[in-house]
Amino acid sequence: MAATNSSTRRDVVTRVRRQHDTIRRLFDGVEKVAPARRAEAFQPLVRLLAVHETAEEMVVYPALLLAGADARAVVRARKAEEDQAKKHLAELEGLNPGSREFLAQLRAFRADVEAHAEAEEAQVLPLLNEHRAAHELRLMDLWFVTAEAIAPTHAHRFAPESATGNLVRSGRRTD
Repeated sequence: MAATNSSTRRDVVTRVRRQHDTIRRLFDGVEKVAPARRAEAFQPLVRLLAVHETAEEMVVYPALLLAGADARAVVRARKAEEDQAKKHLAELEGLNPGSREFLAQLRAFRADVEAHAEAEEAQVLPLLNEHRAAHELRLMDLWFVTAEAIAPTHAHRFAPESATGNLVRSGRRTD
């Protein structure tokens, strides 16, 4: 049997890494576009960040809660970062994207988002690989995609940092 390379691998770890790469490219696009077009370039980034973080909170983090105290500490730290990111993103959405203030805030936000992604890649994803079987990671990928489909597409300043709270915020029923 041939080995599966990362370009054809379909699991939650691969999806999260790929989305982190896409987020980095979207930040590049927002920073490089003319100020008059920045709002248009910003919207795909907002949407991806909102659905990505919600899916992580609904699928990835719960999968690590039984992996021991160290894993729970990692999850708490990443969730706290995400809570701050939601608030910062909501503030950014309230600014004029063509302004210098927006660009300065965007760059600070980007640094935080990239640090968060690097921490996930260094800590969370290896824990998933260690504590979940390959078939579970593939199933989690399906759950992740489903969570993204029902996730809110914008951040909110008073956003909850729980999976249930994200569902309530999205306006969808949880029963």
